[in-house]
Amino acid sequence: MSPHERRAPAWLDGVRLAWGTLTAIPGPPPSSVDGRVARAAMLGAWLVVLPLTLFVAGIGGALTALGVPSLAAGLLTVGLLQLLTNGIHADGLADTLDGLGSGRRPERSLEIMRRGDIGPLGATGLVVVLGAQAVLLGELLLLPLGWLLAGLALGTGRLATAFGCARGVPAARADGLGQAMAGSVPRWAGALSWLSALGAGVGLTLLLDAAGGPEPVMIAWWAWPVGMVVGSAGVLWVLRTAIRRLGGITGDILGALVESMTLGVLLGLALG
Repeated sequence: MSPHERRAPAWLDGVRLAWGTLTAIPGPPPSSVDGRVARAAMLGAWLVVLPLTLFVAGIGGALTALGVPSLAAGLLTVGLLQLLTNGIHADGLADTLDGLGSGRRPERSLEIMRRGDIGPLGATGLVVVLGAQAVLLGELLLLPLGWLLAGLALGTGRLATAFGCARGVPAARADGLGQAMAGSVPRWAGALSWLSALGAGVGLTLLLDAAGGPEPVMIAWWAWPVGMVVGSAGVLWVLRTAIRRLGGITGDILGALVESMTLGVLLGLALG
């Protein structure tokens, strides 16, 4: 950056970094990347990607309105989201399962994850996790305005990046996305982001319920707290396992955390 170029605010560069990293849609790159920009990107990831997840869920809702079976609509919604995000989180999930499931030493496990080809554990994990997401999404899309709930649930899954990049969580290796983002998010800021997502989910549920008039409750308000607790528990388990087995996080681990959080939120909504 030349002396005559003005550096963008950290929050704006954070938005650009999150969008460029977590989606396949072109956008302006950040003017610089440092700790403040990484913090803004990881904290705001769920809000930055929310318009995209709402768009994808809206397509799924339109499909169900046209008579497409809910399971097919859910599968197509999951597939479209993977397409528009370059499958970055699904790839991370598969690589993480292959690496952690190999039972090898940390160096060898990281090498397996870096290699990128999908083994039996990774393939099975993709089928189970993405398949379960599709089934649960399909049920949500059948509800009146359920696409709004589905879109918010998919966006909330990206909140897991703040967990993975919390202060005190080390990087597993000295290069890659994990190293650039590790430890960038203060824990209090991550907690506030979690509470804001929780408030958005509960608020949307109550709003849609009130707008329904005499219609029965679509989703109980307590389903969002349950889903976020379940998703967060899954994220913390994966994160703890990665730190114990690998020494810290990688970009692949962040992807696995996102898919885990997404599945947990959807499971909670299914209970409501």
